[in-house]
Amino acid sequence: MSEPAAPTAALAPPRAPARTAHAPLLVVTGMSGAGRSTALKALEDLGYEAVDNLPLSLLPDLLRAPAQRPPLAIGVDVRTRDFGVGALLAALDRLAGEHQLALKIVFLDCEDDNLVRRYTETRRRHPLAGDRPVTDGIALERRRLSPLRDRADLVIDTTALSPGDLKRLLHGHFAPDAAPGITIFVTSFSYRHGLPRDADLVLDVRFLRNPHYVPALKPLTGRDAAVGAFIESDGDFAPFFDRLCAWLAPLLPRYEGEGKSYLTIAVGCTGGRHRSVYVAERLAAWLSRQGRPVGIGHRDLDQSATMVAAAPGEADGSIRDIA
Repeated sequence: MSEPAAPTAALAPPRAPARTAHAPLLVVTGMSGAGRSTALKALEDLGYEAVDNLPLSLLPDLLRAPAQRPPLAIGVDVRTRDFGVGALLAALDRLAGEHQLALKIVFLDCEDDNLVRRYTETRRRHPLAGDRPVTDGIALERRRLSPLRDRADLVIDTTALSPGDLKRLLHGHFAPDAAPGITIFVTSFSYRHGLPRDADLVLDVRFLRNPHYVPALKPLTGRDAAVGAFIESDGDFAPFFDRLCAWLAPLLPRYEGEGKSYLTIAVGCTGGRHRSVYVAERLAAWLSRQGRPVGIGHRDLDQSATMVAAAPGEADGSIRDIA
């Protein structure tokens, strides 16, 4: 005669698995019109699940999701229902602790004149302006968001950024599949058009002999061998470049030790066509030989030709969406 079967315990209803410990939660916020929707689209391309203008009261429900979901990016600004800086920060800190989230806040900023232009071009009304001028709404928003900007892990000024530039910055800082260590972006630029706003280190190479004044070299760029040979013939170039590399070599591990994941090095000359381009290319090649992930760009190379070819209102390729 067989033994009676042991009683079975009642099965508890299945629970949604908790998120992986220290899963990323990226909060994208900032000034209205500074490009939040552009940033969220870029993060979607990087593999994030992006949710915009989610009421803060619904955020806990969003976080009760399967652990295998993509990393999460949420967009929040003054138009979000029940928005308040104090309430937002308190809710984020509480939820980050409860759900073991690696919380990062990205604040998108922009110069007031550009924000006014973006609202004028799109004929949209600033959410805080009411019947008053756009400038009044922008000033009020800056005052309200000041504590949030101070708390942000990363502030990005989108005044002169193209959507591609913004995506590059977000990829460098927050790519889910990024290799450990610091990623470096080297760009040349022209001082005539101002400093790159996202630059961490700026190198001025206007002390080098200028190929611009050599008729045969003037139409060429720093990517051409003849221009490179001319710059290298300057007796100060080799000592400068050797000292630059010797200075950077111990500096980069220190940045990594401080947790910095992305570094932009900007190299400038007068026109952004010859000296800065050549030095930027040489520096990127040296960094690559050191085993560093490195990208290269030339912000102002052939800018005049690009502006002529671009459609009206789109010459600078800057961010214009009101988000």
